[in-house]
Amino acid sequence: MGSERREQMRVLGARLRALRAEAGLTGAALAQRAGVGQPTVSKVENGRMVPSFDVLDRLSRALGLDESAAGEVRELLAAVEAAVEIGSSSDGNASASTVVDEAVRGAQLVRSFQCVVLPAMLQSAEYARHVFQTSPDLDAEGVGRAVAARVERQSLLYEPGRESVFVLTETVLRTWPGTPSLMLAQLDRLLAVESLDTVRLGVIPWRRPVPVLPRHGFTLCDRQAVVVEAFPSERVLTETDDLARYEEMFGRFEGAAVFGGEVRDLLLQVMGEFRDLEANITR
Repeated sequence: MGSERREQMRVLGARLRALRAEAGLTGAALAQRAGVGQPTVSKVENGRMVPSFDVLDRLSRALGLDESAAGEVRELLAAVEAAVEIGSSSDGNASASTVVDEAVRGAQLVRSFQCVVLPAMLQSAEYARHVFQTSPDLDAEGVGRAVAARVERQSLLYEPGRESVFVLTETVLRTWPGTPSLMLAQLDRLLAVESLDTVRLGVIPWRRPVPVLPRHGFTLCDRQAVVVEAFPSERVLTETDDLARYEEMFGRFEGAAVFGGEVRDLLLQVMGEFRDLEANITR
């Protein structure tokens, strides 16, 4: 993450913390009034999470802000978002690799479509390590920090009030880094995540035609932004026309996917094939 973005996040968090103190509220009381999780309030105030505009509006109403103060914090959030869009960073590709994670932090509804690589929020630590090792600007220590941050962010999947919908092509399940044992652990994680009440996991099986040939993955964050994952970096789009286009596209991919028991059966089938592959390699 670039220093400019970090600074903007700190400024926004400090201002919200000061406004809460002026209102005489604890973090827990503010969270209850706003209808968000207490960890969300804490992370935003400490500059470790970017709230969506919807979450920010909830916090503003819960704080009883007048139009002037509400406008001020909206401008501070816009400054954070602008820092993402221009991609200003001293960390090069390391920053680009975390754009999706950071955008997801502030969203209550996340919808992600992927056609090659697993969504960041579903990656095991070892899978994520292979992802970050492809970044030429990260040394071993930087890879370790990036992996730890990605795994920490996955706690958002368990927060009440959030909803995450992931749609993958079967190709994602069969495109593997490292070893078959890595993918066995990764697929086992997908089985565990699929059982969460806050998550819907869908897969478009190879036996079904895709509604349109996918060119890249993308993640919709609420109805405020879409993160488009292109090589070599991600772009954040917020224009209404762009959002409508990607929402329509996600709906088409979601309609072609299988969910529930069919997904679990497919995951177990692919796991069996990786076990066979592992056995053949070790012979």
